[in-house]
Amino acid sequence: MPNTVIVGAQWGDEGKGKIIDVLTEEADVVARYQGGNNAGHTVEIGAEHYVLHLIPSGILHDDKICVIGNGVVVDPLALLGEMDALHARGIATKDKLLVGDRCHVVFPYHRLMDESREARLARGRKIGTTKRGIGPSYGDKASRQGLRACDLVDPAFPDLLAQRLEEVNSVLQAVGAEPVDPPRLTAAYAVAAERLAPYITDSVVYLNRAVASGKSVLFEGAQGTMLDIDFGTYPFVTSSNATAGGACTGTGVAPHRIDRVVGVVKAYTTRVGEGPFPTELDDETGKHIGRTGHEFGATTGRARRCGWFDAVVARYSAMINGIDMWAMTKLDVLDALETIRICVAYDCGGERLDRVPANVRRLVRCRPVYEEMPGWRASTRNARRMEDLPAAARAYVDRLCEITGVPLGLLSVGADRNSTLRAGL
Repeated sequence: MPNTVIVGAQWGDEGKGKIIDVLTEEADVVARYQGGNNAGHTVEIGAEHYVLHLIPSGILHDDKICVIGNGVVVDPLALLGEMDALHARGIATKDKLLVGDRCHVVFPYHRLMDESREARLARGRKIGTTKRGIGPSYGDKASRQGLRACDLVDPAFPDLLAQRLEEVNSVLQAVGAEPVDPPRLTAAYAVAAERLAPYITDSVVYLNRAVASGKSVLFEGAQGTMLDIDFGTYPFVTSSNATAGGACTGTGVAPHRIDRVVGVVKAYTTRVGEGPFPTELDDETGKHIGRTGHEFGATTGRARRCGWFDAVVARYSAMINGIDMWAMTKLDVLDALETIRICVAYDCGGERLDRVPANVRRLVRCRPVYEEMPGWRASTRNARRMEDLPAAARAYVDRLCEITGVPLGLLSVGADRNSTLRAGL
């Protein structure tokens, strides 16, 4: 398989976990390149249901190597909890999982800072953070104060952490939060470091050697394009580069080593948390999509906001990421609808826009310009070939590809691995 980046083309929750699981069959290595345990990838295999937060979805395959790349921020306690949960279900991680030694570490004080900042924001300015400490951890990274996995397994770790906690505790006290107990935190992370030490390695060298030897790598992104720190609906975004460019900076694999980008996009649109969402449906249709699609966040359990397919967002994502083909998911959620709408442009104060404005205050004022298509009022869940789809369903998919300028590679009509139709991939 060509070296492939899997990227979310909307606000995350597009079904990347399933697509990665399907494509892992053809890959040798699966590498996660950004985010932290604020992400959640859901995979269903028969009657089994898995939710992964830090570990790449490829771990569910016996013969694949999974890498947590340097662009990921890692909460060691959360990672160990995830590993233990997999072990309890008979899924091994030994000799299958590698953790980059350049990954920055998430500590409890990052979570405290996250909670404190969100609590202080006025209504309407809240980000909707998962409060997992991801933003403050990336903040430490950018300000050159972070501790990394290589520090975690260094004999000097207790001293490095003690030095960091001097400033951290003064900041926590200033914002009215409880200070961290240094000996207790050091002891807990020393135990975690001992357990994780066999997994921590130079992932940059490993991945580049794998590519050089002809092995295929599947680069796994978390969140989605519209949550990217640079290109998303700032400030209602995550704290890392969720776009395809993050695959290079988050793994150390050069751009010319990547062969293709597959964009994962729902047949409609959802968003978790705060921020503008032009096609949001605050009506019975939106509720129906949410119920039928089981639209609840895999990490937080929060109900996702649901709306019609936004082709403006999809085109923007295709441009930024260089998307070669779509992996379209959840077409079956629309099976019962009589009429389906597609947002083809925005109306912003009488001006027609075919792009996503940078200013979120302007985006909030944008109203979707829709075109309508007839629904198919029939189940697509038993389709196993494109030819099995109802004519109206096929026409809808074709129209989404036409209006976004990206061909179809995969089409998902259900949560299970087998509910995946191959088109151009």
